[in-house]
Amino acid sequence: MASYLEIPDDEEGHDLDLFCVPRHYESDLDKVIIPHGLIMDRTERLARDIIRDMGGHHIVALCVLKGGYKFFADLLDYIKVLNHNSDKSVPLTVDFIRVKSYCNDKSTNSVKVIGGDELSNLSGKNVLIVEDIVETGRTMQTLLSLLSECSPKMVKVVSLLVKRTPRSSGYRPDYIGFEVPDAFLVGYALDYNEYFRDLSHICILNDQAKEKYKV
Repeated sequence: MASYLEIPDDEEGHDLDLFCVPRHYESDLDKVIIPHGLIMDRTERLARDIIRDMGGHHIVALCVLKGGYKFFADLLDYIKVLNHNSDKSVPLTVDFIRVKSYCNDKSTNSVKVIGGDELSNLSGKNVLIVEDIVETGRTMQTLLSLLSECSPKMVKVVSLLVKRTPRSSGYRPDYIGFEVPDAFLVGYALDYNEYFRDLSHICILNDQAKEKYKV
């Protein structure tokens, strides 16, 4: 079972005025729940674990857009550092796919995959799927089902966040950064209708902001 850092349901978080938060978002957030520095430290350890398990094989890192792009970039930077400073290094190439399953703050039953035609290129490859957050798990299960049709040699999934929710299908990634409460989180490229991707820390969105940015 994957190890992770648990953020408990009663986590008090941190006051916004202790951090650098864009002024245009200050009234939209309840608290900082995972500061940027903690994200980076945990990401560095995940990179080490991935190289330990998948090292020695050419890895195709598949970024799930849009929310995964920041975590993807930072994770690959740490893997690159390990490649440069270790006796064991691994060839690494990248690819991108977009998966959409949200409308406002609700996870929908339908999962839309954009870029699936290119998945056939992953046949026989060792694939690392990089995701920002797993909630119900159905989105990732759909993507894994699509990938299996392309016959990759190995597939591992790393997700920065896994949400504790009664809506979960029970799916768990191979690597997990943090297990988080069932709240709507934004920041570090996690968005609400495309807003808040430019926020460095992971924060809890307040109810007023859900109405303010609703489409």
